Amino acid sequence: MNIILTMIRLAVRALLAYKVRSLLTMLGIIIGIGSVIVMISVGRGAHESIQRQIQSLGANMLMIFSGSSQKGGVRAGFGSAPTLSVRDAQAIERECPSTLYVSYVLGTSAQLVAGKKNWGTRVWGTTSNYNQVRDWQVQDGEFITDQQVRSASSVVILGSSVAENLFDPGEQAVGQQIRIKNMPFRIIGVMQARGRTPSGQDQDDTVLVPYTTMSRKLVPNRLPGVVHFIMVSAQSQDLVEVLKQEVEELLRQRHKIIPGMTDDFTVRTLDEYANMAGETTNTMTLLLTAVAAISLLVGGIGIMNIMLVSVTERTREIGIRMAVGARRRDILLQFLIEAMVISIIGGILGTVVGIVTAMIVSGLAGWVAIVGLDSIILATLFSGAVGIFFGFYPARKASCLDPIEALRYE
Repeated sequence: MNIILTMIRLAVRALLAYKVRSLLTMLGIIIGIGSVIVMISVGRGAHESIQRQIQSLGANMLMIFSGSSQKGGVRAGFGSAPTLSVRDAQAIERECPSTLYVSYVLGTSAQLVAGKKNWGTRVWGTTSNYNQVRDWQVQDGEFITDQQVRSASSVVILGSSVAENLFDPGEQAVGQQIRIKNMPFRIIGVMQARGRTPSGQDQDDTVLVPYTTMSRKLVPNRLPGVVHFIMVSAQSQDLVEVLKQEVEELLRQRHKIIPGMTDDFTVRTLDEYANMAGETTNTMTLLLTAVAAISLLVGGIGIMNIMLVSVTERTREIGIRMAVGARRRDILLQFLIEAMVISIIGGILGTVVGIVTAMIVSGLAGWVAIVGLDSIILATLFSGAVGIFFGFYPARKASCLDPIEALRYE
């Protein structure tokens, strides 16, 4: 142990003797380790941010979309064919035991007018369970009631973005009148701000009205009882997959889909969206980390190069050490420890640079950056491994020198 400590002191002394050269040698390791930590931290932050955005869509929720349509050989996306109905949603609520809440939605685009201001947005006709399925509370006022749905009341609930664009700061929106497609509506509530979805869509740029109001007044030309999609929340997280199977079996029976036929609907869980988003962010993080790791390779080559120079410069010193009794393995260990010290010090400095850079990027760009202890430990161990790998050849070359030839070297 004393020999190891002595060799570490000698290595530090050798580095301090050539401060600028040692710092330049470490630079590749510093940049490489710092880049890896920044990439991992930003990647983890992006992953956590996307997961939170997906979970904000609702609690233990399933999304059921209509099928796709085809015309003239051209296929449209999900929801383009009117295959889901209010009766489907009612059947799910009645016959699927794992169901907690069910809501359905019919949408259209419209221009809203409030006094001298106007705003174009998406209007959704829905039910009184919508806020429970989405786990989305009202910030001001109240939500749609069953009575308002039955009577097709001309009431509306605004998303926070719509309220900000139609009314001045501090102005009370609840109780005021707006016009949607030239029809008067009374504002009964404003929803809490939810932010953006993983796809970048503003969840707060939306307006909610009773489903019956939508189908009878705003889009009277659509088929009666048709919905764009159905939202179902399970009684618990553990029952989400069970509920998905129950819903798929029920809808196949109701739509008379026999085995082998393609479903005219699509059921998605939030976990599926989360997994898809997670795979994307993990792939991007891995790719960027691999690119950053190239700097470590360059830094390792720099360590090998400078150690070879050091062996050449200290050939006579090596000969003297061997002449006074140093064994070949002692010379090997001395230069190997020297390479490791360079690499580990560079790794520590790179870790500090990476953490500081991740914080700066997070503050300036508004990204979430999560620096984990495991990434710091991994970076330190990896930098040590780089020192061993790239320092072994110069150390072995030093240990294989002939003592007599080394003493003659000028």
